[in-house]
Amino acid sequence: MLATQILAPGKIRFADITAPSLMPGHAIIKPRYLSLCGSDIHMLYHGSVDDYPSPLGASGHEMVGVIEEIDSATSQLKVGDWVLALSPLQLAMTECLQVPVELLIALPTNLSPQILLQAQQLGTVIYACKRLPNMVGKTAVVIGQGSAGLYFNYLLKRMGARIIAGLDLEPHRISMAKYYGCTHEILSTGAKSTDIVSEITGQNMADLVVEAAGEVSSINLAPHLVKQHGDLIYFGIPRAPIIPFEFQVLFRKYCRTTTVSGAVYEPNLASTRQAISMIASGEIDVAPLITHTFPFHNVMDAYTMARNRSDNCIKIIVTLSGDHN
Repeated sequence: MLATQILAPGKIRFADITAPSLMPGHAIIKPRYLSLCGSDIHMLYHGSVDDYPSPLGASGHEMVGVIEEIDSATSQLKVGDWVLALSPLQLAMTECLQVPVELLIALPTNLSPQILLQAQQLGTVIYACKRLPNMVGKTAVVIGQGSAGLYFNYLLKRMGARIIAGLDLEPHRISMAKYYGCTHEILSTGAKSTDIVSEITGQNMADLVVEAAGEVSSINLAPHLVKQHGDLIYFGIPRAPIIPFEFQVLFRKYCRTTTVSGAVYEPNLASTRQAISMIASGEIDVAPLITHTFPFHNVMDAYTMARNRSDNCIKIIVTLSGDHN
């Protein structure tokens, strides 16, 4: 079987490795589809020196697949079931993977696995939103209108935000913002956006700013957009291990500042399960986010497109061998 390995920043090889042997309380999964997100780009291009070479299977973590073997007396899952499989160490970019049973969620049968795959990232945004204050009647800015930022738009609208301003540099992504709940679309993430947010909020700036891009420039922009004593959430995985930061700006805003990750460790994977339910019920339409598909052997092309945000891409799916759907 094949698995990817990151040898150095931006350099991947395919390794021919032995398939895992089933351990108690685990299942052997044949991955079928993986999606890419910002943490994949961080792991491939922006890790620290000690991160390379990576373990085999990096950087896959948004994955759905089929159970090949299972050893669990407590699970109702069985061989042949489609599951969303969480991989905390991001080692799912492989043709065969062993996963603890408690990190598997059975997929409904009413939608394609590619659509349900999007629940992994939606679940991380739901997990983040559980840490937000009451948003009824409040103003929010979401920096970055990739899939995560668009999910924040959607959920903030449901939470009662009065103004949701989405910022991005890519026209195609901005064009999606209103569909997912934005009231104001801002094609900028520079100094101009500060003036626009000031005007939109009546010179008060935003009650909440969500940084969902991970760029050094957007990480520094975020404190400029939040009001004093507001809330700032850093969600985007930073695209550098060490960055210059305008701390004086943040310090003088006296805002509650939170970094959020780790939905995979939530008890019973509650947010991920909620995301699957929302997608399966039609409560949220994630299909417009899926813009490109690459075969496993062209995974480096998928990473390059995701990093450069080229060809109007938003969500990219990698298809592994064995798919006949």
